[in-house]
Amino acid sequence: MKKLIALLLGMATLLPATPPARAATITKPNIILVMPDDLGYGDYSCLGNPVNKTPAADAFWKQSVRFTAFHVSPTCSPTRAALMSGRHEFKNGVTHTIFERERMSLKTVTLAQMLKSAGYTTGIFGKWHLGDQAPYQPGQRGFDEVFIHGGGGIGQTYPGSCGDVPGNMYMNPTLLHNGKLEKTHGYCTDVFFGQAIRWMDVKRKEGGPFFAYITPNAAHEPLQCPEENYQHYAGNVPDDVARFYGMIETVDHNFGLLLDKLKEWGIEDNTLVIYIGTDNGGFPPACKIFNAGMRGSKNTPYEGGTRAPCFWRWPAKFQGGRDCSALTAHIDIFPTMAEIVGVSLTGELAKQVEGRSLMPLLTDPQAEWSDRFLVTHIGRWPRGKAAGSKFADCSIRDSRFSLVNDEELYDVQADPGESKNIITAQPEEAAKLRAAYNQWWRDVQPLLVNENAVGPKINPFKALYWKQFGGGPSEEELRRMDPANER
Repeated sequence: MKKLIALLLGMATLLPATPPARAATITKPNIILVMPDDLGYGDYSCLGNPVNKTPAADAFWKQSVRFTAFHVSPTCSPTRAALMSGRHEFKNGVTHTIFERERMSLKTVTLAQMLKSAGYTTGIFGKWHLGDQAPYQPGQRGFDEVFIHGGGGIGQTYPGSCGDVPGNMYMNPTLLHNGKLEKTHGYCTDVFFGQAIRWMDVKRKEGGPFFAYITPNAAHEPLQCPEENYQHYAGNVPDDVARFYGMIETVDHNFGLLLDKLKEWGIEDNTLVIYIGTDNGGFPPACKIFNAGMRGSKNTPYEGGTRAPCFWRWPAKFQGGRDCSALTAHIDIFPTMAEIVGVSLTGELAKQVEGRSLMPLLTDPQAEWSDRFLVTHIGRWPRGKAAGSKFADCSIRDSRFSLVNDEELYDVQADPGESKNIITAQPEEAAKLRAAYNQWWRDVQPLLVNENAVGPKINPFKALYWKQFGGGPSEEELRRMDPANER
């Protein structure tokens, strides 16, 4: 027996104390967050769409922890503000997508800034939509690499600061790259993913952890997509939906290429990939094809306006192929990443972040998860009309009930299509949700910092374009219109 024990002890000295490589790298994974624009929960074949094909997302879905009751905001800028801050968009001053009300408060500590404090190199590729004036741009908000279009969509421009360069199109777009505009070649989705992949290749060779925030503008209007992609659906669905599905196809194809690269580089095991399938509810014409049984679409306070696909894969840390039905939201991304990278939410961060870390659910989708309230408000009220818009296009929900516009109550577990108003039958539930909403409304009022903001006379992206490439107003007119000169 003594000889056997001695032999076993000798063998033990030859074995590694922990599994090779994994134990040393789990604490600082690379992080990639992909979020396309304007897709709906029902636009993915893995979630039931009978027409649209999303093979890359479908394959990723099989490998991931899938949050089946994950919610975002009902429109673009609000979701991005909530994701970047860990708190409701109104608390960042974001109550619209234009008219200066898309600008995220400069007091907000962003997700990128938090990750940089933990040693990450950060990059954004695609849509920002949280302010186009210099102090609000991502290069001033924690991103080392910036490769974006202006405004809310390529080619879109509104009065004030929110707008893209003149005449921009989805093919060969002009994009802002680290402070300078570049004229690119190719379809926008290909361009954004291509730049992200090249950047990640450099960063992984340098050795430090990186965060890539990939936010293609597709499938946001205008409905411009390569003819080949459009033809895959033409004749089977209405023309606008065929173009919409064609745009989704470009996102799915590039997402597949990205996943292939992670495997080729040998880094997929310790790379956390988060796929949030949309930044708001679906494109209304496409929702008529399939909407997963939900009511509403983009810009509505119903389930179809906020429920989003959310898939997480991190092979080194948790097992995929599982569903989680806990009520979760975009505000949970920030605290989850903070826990993963070892940043304590103390001081001002503790005051800012109201979401919860998803790590308990990622490791055990059936873990205990206390109930909560989630508030949706469309915002978008006319200037100066915030006080009178308290119950206009809004909802507050917990894991079972949703109170809409203070007049409709739905049991979303029994009636996910929100077809039967039960407010008279469940007055206590309505009162509970109303009280929580009233408190939330009081809390956000001091933080609506953009309601009376006045934008510059000319979009910053336009001004930069004319300075670089000529045309537009004269140099003297540009100088007078420069936002910096209006302070």
